[in-house]
Amino acid sequence: MAAARELLDAEGPDALSMRRIAERVGIRAPSLYKHFPDKAAVEAGLQAQGMTRLAEDLEAAEAGIGAEPPLLVLARAYRRHALAGPHLYRITHTRPLARAALPAGLEDRAAMPLARAVHGDIDIARSFWAFAHGMVVLELDGRFPTDADVDAAWRTGCEAFAQAIRSEPGGATA
Repeated sequence: MAAARELLDAEGPDALSMRRIAERVGIRAPSLYKHFPDKAAVEAGLQAQGMTRLAEDLEAAEAGIGAEPPLLVLARAYRRHALAGPHLYRITHTRPLARAALPAGLEDRAAMPLARAVHGDIDIARSFWAFAHGMVVLELDGRFPTDADVDAAWRTGCEAFAQAIRSEPGGATA
């Protein structure tokens, strides 16, 4: 898995092949099949790494929430997470998720900081994740105009979601 991750980080997802991974660890490709049944298993392992890293990054951000709005803190951590490892981010978040291959509870663990920030409202949590994911993909793809204030767009989105939480019945504050 370490060799696959190195290859992914250095050259992107198109570089991932059983032959290239085997070369990187100094074995022949057929020998690699003793460890992984196919390339999909390697990608599933990388998704588990990406999801674990996301959980750790969001948990660390959540632990540091002070006076700033929680959604802004988590959005900043999500963005840093994606920009720090764009190829791992894409493998983990833009392809079908190999849920059956993930360690039990990992997907929920990664979602919990956001769920707590929106007081358990799963619809707002999913909508916010879609906003954050879309913003990150647009940034990774260079789709914002060069003069765009991407930080301001993130803040505006976070403020809109915080307002949605405040206007819920019961008036919880974000």
